[in-house]
Amino acid sequence: MGLNDPQWGKKNSGGPPDIEAVLRDINKKISALFGNKGSGTGDTGGGGSSNKFNASIGLIAVVVVLIWIASGFYIVDASQRGVVLRFGSFVETTMPGPRWHMPFPIESVEVVNISQVRTVEIGYRENVKNKILKESLMLTDDENIIDIQFAVQYFLKDPGEYLFNNRAPDENVRQAAETSIREIVGKNKMDFVLYEGREQVAAATTKLAQDILDRYKSGILLSKVTMQNAQPPEQVQAAFDDAVKAGQDRERQKNEGQAYANDVIPRAKGAAARLMQEAEGYRQRVIASAEGDASRFQQVLVEYEKAPVVTRERMYIDMMQQVLTSTSKVMVDQKSGNNLLYLPLDKLIQSTAQSGLPLPETQAAGHIEQQAVPSAPMNEAAAVMPRAREELRGRNREARQ
Repeated sequence: MGLNDPQWGKKNSGGPPDIEAVLRDINKKISALFGNKGSGTGDTGGGGSSNKFNASIGLIAVVVVLIWIASGFYIVDASQRGVVLRFGSFVETTMPGPRWHMPFPIESVEVVNISQVRTVEIGYRENVKNKILKESLMLTDDENIIDIQFAVQYFLKDPGEYLFNNRAPDENVRQAAETSIREIVGKNKMDFVLYEGREQVAAATTKLAQDILDRYKSGILLSKVTMQNAQPPEQVQAAFDDAVKAGQDRERQKNEGQAYANDVIPRAKGAAARLMQEAEGYRQRVIASAEGDASRFQQVLVEYEKAPVVTRERMYIDMMQQVLTSTSKVMVDQKSGNNLLYLPLDKLIQSTAQSGLPLPETQAAGHIEQQAVPSAPMNEAAAVMPRAREELRGRNREARQ
């Protein structure tokens, strides 16, 4: 049975439906939809051509509908988010993967890259030499003008807010960052901003600018504020360099003075501590000596009260022995009647000192100096000394009585 067989597609045939009949039915429905009621009965040849034309139109319409439906498919990458709009109004944000939305003009989608780092330059464009003075010149707390160029890096955290709450996102970021850094610089000194406080200024600017953008619901997240250049204006650069050198010289001299002080002060403290220790030792020694003398005087006093004459004589003899021991002269009593001397006297004195025997002492006025003569026997001098001492002591006691 051929496709042109009139029996093809009939209910009693039990075969598949006639495609031409199906397309003809679709064509009739489309014609009825657009108000074409048909011309009723006509000739057979004209009706066949019309049916074929209507079938072609229906097939084309089906294809167009399928293409229209397929146009709603889209793919979102891992670093992107899809923002679906229905008649221009926000509907939802789609996550990465294959997605479908109702085709245009019902819905549309905008794919936004949220991982891309965007950069805004403030105070310059593309190169720090291309300065924009109206953005870079700022006033510090100590009424000085400085020239600052910096860059702001940011990315998106909310695609919906980014698309619908921002007309010019880069300009918004630039204005928020410029406002923030002017406020931070205006609260700090010039030296702090230019030197030791650059990192603190950048961090404070990032925080303040982020607060401003969050209040405006911009959907932007600042990642970093980088200070490219910070210096005084070019008109006063030379004078500023001189001031910086003077400040460096001052710091160097202060460091040298501090180093000298660190060397001298410990030495002086050590010397002072040593003198204090020596003084304390001297005080203790003097006190101990005085206490010993006082104790000895008390003991002598006790003995003197028991035997005044003996104690007085003993004290006299000890004192004379102490005085005459330190001299190089020999005292001789002329009234003793015994003026025998053994020479040489230097050997006699030396032997007496080595043996620990005291020299003879008297109350006589005469004296002779020691002389160097030929040597005499040392044992004789040692034997004479004890006997002479006893005789002198006996005569002294008799004279006092």
